[in-house]
Amino acid sequence: MHFIRISILFITLFAIPNLGDAQELKAKVTVMAARVATTVDRKIFTTLQTQLNNFMNNRKWTSDVFKENEKIECSFIINIESAVEPNIYKASLTIQAARPVFNASYQAALVNFIDQELLFKYVEFQPVEFNENRVQGTDAGVANLTAVLAYYAYMIIGLDYDSFSPKSGETFFRKAQNIVNNAPEGSKIAGWRMFDGLRNRYWLNENLINTKFNIIHDVIYTYYRAGLDKLIENENEARANILQALIQLNALNKENPNSMILQFFMQGKTAELIGIFKKGTFEEKQKAVELLSLLDIPNANKYKEELK
Repeated sequence: MHFIRISILFITLFAIPNLGDAQELKAKVTVMAARVATTVDRKIFTTLQTQLNNFMNNRKWTSDVFKENEKIECSFIINIESAVEPNIYKASLTIQAARPVFNASYQAALVNFIDQELLFKYVEFQPVEFNENRVQGTDAGVANLTAVLAYYAYMIIGLDYDSFSPKSGETFFRKAQNIVNNAPEGSKIAGWRMFDGLRNRYWLNENLINTKFNIIHDVIYTYYRAGLDKLIENENEARANILQALIQLNALNKENPNSMILQFFMQGKTAELIGIFKKGTFEEKQKAVELLSLLDIPNANKYKEELK
């Protein structure tokens, strides 16, 4: 399954010595705490940032072998809004991930999402650990931080695999589902349950494992592998495939209006799509504007203006 990704990256990136059983993520975790009261020792946030970077980058998330130049580039920005109780923090989490485009230096966004519901407990130098067989841990506040990060690690890996080989990310979406099903529970912990809102971890994972959304996996593969990866080799074919992915996505949206996966998929792709279809035929531009005005409503005017 992973050999497709390996062959693509081996061709497109400079050769790097084989480091053997390297981890899968090239993650950068940033902890921002400007809003937290000055009575809190700032050093704690530097310590937390270091521990989380080690956690994300040193853990093996799959059983597959990744070379150094195959790692998935991603970033996690924890923006701490307040200390709601001693050692307990309320934050938002910005998650971004990208994958390389074949024969290009361009990195295409896989994930560009803000999770508004991150509550966690942290005491300086406490162990930062995650056990997928015991997600809840002994302290919900402590466990919630690594559970959230592990959830997004698996979701990123699943989306990356889907983008290189049809429906190959399911194993990792199921691992994320296990975290959802066994998530830490607490009076102020949110984002894991279906009734926590319509745009949360539960619904994102649900949309990616529910069979009625199966077409989204075809959309992901078509958009990236049959679309972006072919732009250099055959731009016209690539653009036609990307248009087909949008047609499939629109069909999914008609059957499941306002689903989370639609918003999630479209986030951060506006400039990319405009650049792709600017070089298209008049008919392709017309069709793209028609579809994108339905799929990405907040940016509908941008598409109409740029692709007229």
